[in-house]
Amino acid sequence: MRLRGIAFGLMLVALSALGGCMVGELVGGMAQSAEYQKLVDMPPRYNGLENKTVAVIVDVDLSTLYEFPNLAAIVTSGVGGRIARDVPGARVLPAQYVINWQYRSPQWAALPYGEMAAQLNVERIVVIQIQEYRLNPPGNRYIWDGVANATVGIVERNGLDPDSFAEQFEILAKFPNLQGVSREEANKQQIEAGLLAEFIKKTAWLFHQHLEPKYPDKYRPEINPPPAKS
Repeated sequence: MRLRGIAFGLMLVALSALGGCMVGELVGGMAQSAEYQKLVDMPPRYNGLENKTVAVIVDVDLSTLYEFPNLAAIVTSGVGGRIARDVPGARVLPAQYVINWQYRSPQWAALPYGEMAAQLNVERIVVIQIQEYRLNPPGNRYIWDGVANATVGIVERNGLDPDSFAEQFEILAKFPNLQGVSREEANKQQIEAGLLAEFIKKTAWLFHQHLEPKYPDKYRPEINPPPAKS
């Protein structure tokens, strides 16, 4: 405690030596930085997965799947894993089971949603329809500008209309946050890993209580990363 008091006293002496104006600017800057690092407690936007059997289905167009063949499998596994971990009582079908079902049912996308739920024998389906997925801006392969945009709909097998979405949301994830990151500064694997992690996190956030940055564009996760979950 005595050492902390001495250190605090030395800091005050140093600040006073800077002059009142500079002290105000420094303290104001520190306060602003602290404000940007604030996290807010957010409830789920849809809380109907608790204590339910759930399947996660990812729908990707063929051209995107051709360029990113593992995209659907990674998103299915990532979102399903987070739901199983963070939504109380949710029982999620293994990603490989769902992917095998899609493979065995070539016309699965044409099925009514209620029929999908019946074939998979689940009470809820989270349908992730990826509208855009890219790592570069259009026409520029030398700059990284990852974007993942999707519509997320929830099918309730026992709902009033199991063939329509009970609720629907839009998800937009971007990575990296910095503009103008070139191929010399980062590689494809790093950009895609960061974009997928951000997209999976934001999608899973729809379904469970979580902390998220008060100022997403200003937040710097490397300053105070969240504690790892056991």
